[in-house]
Amino acid sequence: MATEAPESSPKSPRILVFGAGSVGCYVGGRLMSAGADVVMVGRARLRKVFDESPLVLTDYEGFHFETRLAPDTFTEDPAAAADADLVLITVKSAATAEAAEHLAKYLRPGTPVVSLQNGISNAETLRTRLPQTRVLAGMIPFNVLQKSPGNFHHGTEGHLVAEQHPGLEPFLPAFERCGLPFELREDMTAVMWSKLLLNLNNPINALSNVPLLEELSDRNYRLCLALAQQETLGLLKQAGIPTVQLTAIPTPLIPKVMSLPNWLFKRLAQKMLAIDPIARSSMWEDLEAGRPTEVDWINGEVVQLALSQNRKAPVNQRLTELVHDCEQSRRRWAGDELLAELRSASK
Repeated sequence: MATEAPESSPKSPRILVFGAGSVGCYVGGRLMSAGADVVMVGRARLRKVFDESPLVLTDYEGFHFETRLAPDTFTEDPAAAADADLVLITVKSAATAEAAEHLAKYLRPGTPVVSLQNGISNAETLRTRLPQTRVLAGMIPFNVLQKSPGNFHHGTEGHLVAEQHPGLEPFLPAFERCGLPFELREDMTAVMWSKLLLNLNNPINALSNVPLLEELSDRNYRLCLALAQQETLGLLKQAGIPTVQLTAIPTPLIPKVMSLPNWLFKRLAQKMLAIDPIARSSMWEDLEAGRPTEVDWINGEVVQLALSQNRKAPVNQRLTELVHDCEQSRRRWAGDELLAELRSASK
């Protein structure tokens, strides 16, 4: 049954989602489902979708919400930021600087801005270009897939995380009410690198061209991920950057668990495999749509970390190259072929 959003209170803070694609529409829609005052700024292609179809949200636990979006709720006009009390940035990493340039024209001084993006450096990019605001690093650990036009599906577990700051506290009840509570932390550098270690699976999933559950059930693909993660953990240790535990498995042990035989992996990583069978990575979705991927802000971050230490990251470098090649050639890789390619690169 279709569900309309409850009316927001006249005194509700206005939350702006800037860069409303799959993740932005999902988070914005969840907030709307609990009565929050939300405006989403996104591309014309989605505006056209919502002119004809409702916004539909679902998740792997059975959540369902459906509503029609008015033109002033989903807009292409960045001037909507002028009334924002909180801004959530969900643009692709390549568009971060451009987003900041648009927002700088309209945001009130002191407005909290949370970067809910992949990668490590987006919050710093925003801080440089939005010095009058309070830019905070954030993280969305779960996967969102656009199942059909206007239908966004949350397929994996996880909760929102953001940098500890008193300016966020007035907004926390809205996220609690909609079922997407924020955890505020002071160790966001460690959190973001730990999330990136998990996101190193994004290019492998994209290159595999199969759902996440099927990919992670294949030991060859898991061994590819373990190679990329082991390389990254070594560089983090050399740089003195700690990790934190974001899953049921301690972060330093994840590559070892990924390397286990299938029967043992399935027994020890049951919670990690609590994935909707249709879930795929956002990088796969970008390749399918013919869009540039964020590989330079995922594996490329590892390559940059290695360069800062006068070292190399051959596995992550090769994955970056393969995804860029796939953006043009559309080639996809079987697990054994990709593993052989990455092992060859690491020699």
